[in-house]
Amino acid sequence: MDSYYISGIQQIGCGNQSVYDTWEWYRKHLGMDIPVFNDAGPAKLMTKYTGGEVCDRHAILAMNFAGGGGFEFWQFTSRTPQGPSFNIQFGDLGIMCPKIKTPSIQDSYNYFKKNQLNIVSEIHSKPFGIPHFFAKDPWGNWIEISESNDMYSPPIGHTGGIVGVTIGVKDIASQLVLFRDILGYDTILSETFDYNEDVKSFNNESNHFHRVLLSHSKKRIGPFSELLGPSIIELVSNTTRSGKRIFENRYWGDLGNIHLCFDIINMDELQQKCNALNYPFTVDTSGAFDMGEAAGRFAYIETEDGILIEFVETFKIPILKKIGWYLNLKNFNRAKALPKFLLKTLTWSRKTKDVTK
Repeated sequence: MDSYYISGIQQIGCGNQSVYDTWEWYRKHLGMDIPVFNDAGPAKLMTKYTGGEVCDRHAILAMNFAGGGGFEFWQFTSRTPQGPSFNIQFGDLGIMCPKIKTPSIQDSYNYFKKNQLNIVSEIHSKPFGIPHFFAKDPWGNWIEISESNDMYSPPIGHTGGIVGVTIGVKDIASQLVLFRDILGYDTILSETFDYNEDVKSFNNESNHFHRVLLSHSKKRIGPFSELLGPSIIELVSNTTRSGKRIFENRYWGDLGNIHLCFDIINMDELQQKCNALNYPFTVDTSGAFDMGEAAGRFAYIETEDGILIEFVETFKIPILKKIGWYLNLKNFNRAKALPKFLLKTLTWSRKTKDVTK
């Protein structure tokens, strides 16, 4: 029996050109208004993925207290981040888009329409029976809004956080070792082989896709497990043409979805499992890292398609950083979810307007 725990999707890394402009859009329109950390400095451990050079960056992790994962907004400050050299299409290799949960798909669609945001599909229930629609942020990143009845608390706006992610891969069967045996997504909710109307806005051609929707049969465990909530992974393989690597010839930290991050407990045991299944850590702090306002340990693995999966074991998070009040998770039973009244203290730092103040 594994002695590590996956607590849920903590965040998706979002490489961008202006960290505050990006955060402000996601705060205003998707409720990402709780900053967990806001830190600038050199990314010393990531040189494997930044051309062998230490690059400076500014990173902000923001969450939505309605539940689900957050976003790590990540901006190079020592170089100009690069976009892909081609138009990304559905089934290209990498993190295609986050799935943002909403208690009412119609309310979210109406919100996007009223605010003249970039809607790129109508509401669909096929192929998985989950009402959803696609949109883009102002920088061309794909977003899927997906209906869900799992909310940690009522949304202040119209959505919660990340409930899942769509990932383009060459071969789905080969990825099940990672997603099933390491990450615990052991349940196939649905599987299709077809042209799908819901994603026609991604592609200029009528490609067919192998799409598998995965979930986990076991309840997630950990201090933040109830806040992060259950999640789903959609794996997509283009069966008409070969997908292109979204980050081919680019750095981690360049524009787009740079990594998928899981909150975990017992990093040493997880490392042993990853080694045994041929997914060795390619980056590892080995001990604690400090992001100025949060601390823990992080590590990365890389898939056969060049997709980066991050693991974070959190040791402390800020409650009121102005007075030096932090929540030290080592003082708690880390196999149990933190009580809601304690996690609600995170909302004391909520940004209701201008994220720079």
